[in-house]
Amino acid sequence: MAHIDAGKTTITERILFYTGKVHRIGEVHDGAATMDWMEQEKERGITITSAATTCLWKDYRINLIDTPGHVDFTVEVERSLRVLDGAVAVFCAVGGVEPQSETVWRQADRYAVPRIAFINKMDRIGADFYKAVEMIEKRLGARPLPLQIPFGSGEMFTGLVDLVLMKGIIYQESTLGAVFEEVEIPKDLVEKARQMRQEMLEMLTDFDDDLMARYLDDGDVDDPQLIISAIRKGTLKVQIVPVLCGSAFKNKGVQRLLDAVVSYLPSPLDVPPVLGHLPDSEEDELVERLASDDEPFSGLAFKIMTDSYVGRLTFVRAYSGVIKAGSYVYNSSSGQKERISRILQMHANKREERNHLHCGDIAAVVGLKSTRTGDTLCEKEHPIVLEKMVFPEPVISVAIETRTKADQDKLSNALVKLSDEDPTFQVRVDPETGQTLISGMGELHLEVLVDRMLREFKVEANVGAPQVAYREALAGPVTVETKFVRQSGGHGQYAHIKVRFDLLERGKGFIFENKVIGGKIPREFISPVEHGIRDAITAGGEGGYPLVDLKATLIDGSYHEVDSSDLAFKIAGSMSVKDAVRNAGVLLLEPIFDVEITVPVEYLGDVMNDLAARQAKIGGIHQKKDLQLIGASVPLSRMFGYATALRSLTQGRAVFSMQFSHYAQVKKDRSEEILAGLKGSA
Repeated sequence: MAHIDAGKTTITERILFYTGKVHRIGEVHDGAATMDWMEQEKERGITITSAATTCLWKDYRINLIDTPGHVDFTVEVERSLRVLDGAVAVFCAVGGVEPQSETVWRQADRYAVPRIAFINKMDRIGADFYKAVEMIEKRLGARPLPLQIPFGSGEMFTGLVDLVLMKGIIYQESTLGAVFEEVEIPKDLVEKARQMRQEMLEMLTDFDDDLMARYLDDGDVDDPQLIISAIRKGTLKVQIVPVLCGSAFKNKGVQRLLDAVVSYLPSPLDVPPVLGHLPDSEEDELVERLASDDEPFSGLAFKIMTDSYVGRLTFVRAYSGVIKAGSYVYNSSSGQKERISRILQMHANKREERNHLHCGDIAAVVGLKSTRTGDTLCEKEHPIVLEKMVFPEPVISVAIETRTKADQDKLSNALVKLSDEDPTFQVRVDPETGQTLISGMGELHLEVLVDRMLREFKVEANVGAPQVAYREALAGPVTVETKFVRQSGGHGQYAHIKVRFDLLERGKGFIFENKVIGGKIPREFISPVEHGIRDAITAGGEGGYPLVDLKATLIDGSYHEVDSSDLAFKIAGSMSVKDAVRNAGVLLLEPIFDVEITVPVEYLGDVMNDLAARQAKIGGIHQKKDLQLIGASVPLSRMFGYATALRSLTQGRAVFSMQFSHYAQVKKDRSEEILAGLKGSA
């Protein structure tokens, strides 16, 4: 996992080469990387979808997933971290910790994933190992533990010093790094190596009492296995991050990285038992499954993929037990039983048949028709629901329509399959205009999806200009009393509720609370009220954008013995939201993005003027060698087409990255203009 262009796919290609999985190294810039198998990935030289493979290193099986670095495809990192036991965070030796590095690091923090850091591109001009380590500590709040230091940097990078063994390693260029020799540490590095080793041992005394005793007695530890054991303990507790270095492109340091993966990252047995709850029970009633083949089967479906030969593939991580091809599995999230017809070990987009899926394995299964991303698969006799994945909401939408009537069915089929694969890709029909709107995480995300429709599904489509996915919030707290009464001879409909709507902090979503006492509304009608309110806030307020950051408290009401029904109370719940919008009014919220721009100093003034015109708030400007680093937060609506504008302002010499930060209130005059425009178009 890493920022764009840190070298994730290049490292993966070397791992496949050294483990004997491939016999020729594929390069990203040639469009020949094994793991970048999609046409769009080959053309653009970027990773779009996470690709899974498995390889053997020193009798250990390593399940490996190569994830994208671009923020538009952040869902791929999210779902990979949810099912993996460890991660290699890759940093560029020149750029250090970049914006997307911070995003993936926070995602790994959320799932408490142990990490190794690999400082790549030591062969680049401007590479600085020590600066990158310092940035890991300061910007990520981690405790980096360098296990190696480099011999030189840039073109002079020839090898590294192993601080555990206190040996130098020199790589032979002619053998693609497959052959290396151990040498004495160069004289000019001996003092630095001793100092770094002392710091390493001092940090490790926190994790191993034997090592502490040995270190206090002798001032050093001459047992490498004891040091490795202490590093492993600290890494598994997510309290330290071992740091290695190398240059994947020049084939240096990758075997040492594989050794570190085996030595320091957890096997399925090192991970705590997976926790879940029983279907239809409270989420705080936890059940656990041990990582053992003897336990009942439990697994998580973390990715759906459409394969042109096999059809729908569901990627599953097995947490406990064993499942056989041809057997049935129970989807405890949806309550359906499905048959696994085949189990496939994936190697990017190539397939290998397997008979069983064992505890700790990651593989793709064929035959699951109604399983979605995040669903739990288990045995019906031993049900469990594992923790679901949470995905970010899309921030950008475009209207899409087919060029011919004949393509309409093909478009529907393509949209269903693509939204199955990608939880951050959403499709809806605008009730006012009848247009089909597709929403995603950014311009590149939607561009790639539209390209896939054309190539994979042969759908010729026209795409509208990008639209920002605004949100709405109530302007203030409000209490509403809503009655839904219909008399039509015989049974009528009756529901009466009183709801208090309060505002929540930005980003808190929606909370429903029932405070009705004395049985004024029977329990069976409470849930329909909540469903009605949820449906109405999704449908939106004045502009049709979803209402967010809202707490609805049901405080009073009444019912009719004969005429009250689930439907009546659901409609009343929905009506109460409309009443609240009418009485309190709404605020329009827009997505704000954090933008980081690296620009040569001579173009700084032009770029700053352009940012001011885009209503940017400048967070800070930092010097980085002969470049300036600008940090700013900018409304997404002002960033469309920014890549082209920045290129023309700086003759293509500036680069930028952006990621979603938060939703903020739109200024009143612009808000009225946007809402008026929506009403006009309707």
